[in-house]
Amino acid sequence: MVNLTVNGVQHQLDVEADTPLLWVVRDELKLKGTKFGCGMAQCGACTVHLDGQPIRSCVTSLGSLDGRSITTIEGISAPGDQYHAVQQAWIDEQVPQCGYCQSGQIMAAVALLERSPAPTDEEIDSAMSGNVCRCGMYARIRKAIHRAAKSLPNNEQPLPMEDGEVSNG
Repeated sequence: MVNLTVNGVQHQLDVEADTPLLWVVRDELKLKGTKFGCGMAQCGACTVHLDGQPIRSCVTSLGSLDGRSITTIEGISAPGDQYHAVQQAWIDEQVPQCGYCQSGQIMAAVALLERSPAPTDEEIDSAMSGNVCRCGMYARIRKAIHRAAKSLPNNEQPLPMEDGEVSNG
């Protein structure tokens, strides 16, 4: 039995200790925003936060997480259907093309802004270098991170969603 907090909700999970966190999040908890990409921690599609730090959930075993806190893409939005500033910047800058990598990209960007509220291009490139975008939207990603940094000085002020939009991709 593993005790885990996911997006602020406590869970007792009776799952094999070597099960990757990705499959627990998607299959057991039914949170489908975190994506499977490569299965080898190389692409970043499966990025979630472990106690506030970005990790690759495809290679993180559930057994190593007892008592820890996980945040997925579904957990960064604020109550009342509000986007996180990074999500809004992604929309405003029209970052997604195919969209497959975007939840991992957004999670990496949120973690970057939490530790560096006004990152340089070099800091952005370094922090995002492990997240692959097959569509090549890296310039838009960088621009969106700068936009989010300007609109969210404390990294805690989500922006309202537009009618009919959902926050968890």
